[in-house]
Amino acid sequence: MKPGLKAEVKYRTSRSSGAGGQHVNKVSTKVELLFDVDGSEVLAEEQKAIIRNKLKNRISKDGWLSLSCDETRSQAKNKEIVFERFMSLINEVLKPEKKRKPTKPPKASKEKRLKEKKKISEKKDQRKKPE
Repeated sequence: MKPGLKAEVKYRTSRSSGAGGQHVNKVSTKVELLFDVDGSEVLAEEQKAIIRNKLKNRISKDGWLSLSCDETRSQAKNKEIVFERFMSLINEVLKPEKKRKPTKPPKASKEKRLKEKKKISEKKDQRKKPE
């Protein structure tokens, strides 16, 4: 992906919730990554539109994409994890979609289907009363 994205990312730290004892109460290890989609100078307008469309549930009304991580007790490690998630998310969203190639059913399957229809038809014909 583009190298300038790292410069456009902002981080916000806060105290993690959950178990951890005294450590959790005094150290801000939870990291929230914030990225201004509309204000990005690295992304093209088409890319911004794709990101806004596909990630609309993760983007705030102000146009900020937000991801957070509080998996480890280390702020630096959480920062790395959340940035990796961010990069993989952006790469996944901007990956071009493959077009579906329509396929035809093989000749053998058509013949098999018609044989089955014929067989069922003959079975039903045999149920009729003779004239």
